Amino acid sequence: MPEASTGVTGIDTAPVRSIEVRAPGPKRDGGGSGVAGDVIGNLRHHGGDQQAVYALAREELDAWSAELGRDLPDGMFGENLTTEGIDVDAAVLGQRWQVGDRVVLRVCGPRIPCQTFAVRMGEPAWVRRFTERGRPGAYLAVEVPGTLRPGDPVVPGEPPQHGLDVMDAFAAFMGERDLAAALLVAGCLHPDDHAELERSLRRRSH
Repeated sequence: MPEASTGVTGIDTAPVRSIEVRAPGPKRDGGGSGVAGDVIGNLRHHGGDQQAVYALAREELDAWSAELGRDLPDGMFGENLTTEGIDVDAAVLGQRWQVGDRVVLRVCGPRIPCQTFAVRMGEPAWVRRFTERGRPGAYLAVEVPGTLRPGDPVVPGEPPQHGLDVMDAFAAFMGERDLAAALLVAGCLHPDDHAELERSLRRRSH
């Protein structure tokens, strides 16, 4: 199902033998996805340096597979990187991952579900159910570009001291005021996301 604004969508991903990742530049004026050859249908809300790569734990797909009673292959949620043995949602914002021999990725924030995702899944009330689960997977920036291949080890670096993780950020963007305030104090979001969360918190305060 395409993005309404452009007629195309990049959510239909599938396993490949390798991908090239790089920093794509600003969201609206850059190269879109951090994965070479990947398509971003709506550059207003997706893509750019802070959403260059989307990572999701295989364990999360397995949990949803059991709940939905259907197989969910790698890439079903539109992720570019399907991990094993790493709690992606517990990754601390700003934490760096070394993937393979060279690539370095940085945890930026949560994936926010949209209608395109809901249509791809074809499940009743999918956005609400996904939101209530609160484990959205992580958007990553590319700090050192290179090639990723199946089986590459993912080695998380030392987490920043603020301790706020992807699940905290997701809850904050979904309306948890205390976590929103904590994120703003920590200053761990990209300036655009910081400003958006600040506006949202002001609206909820009135």
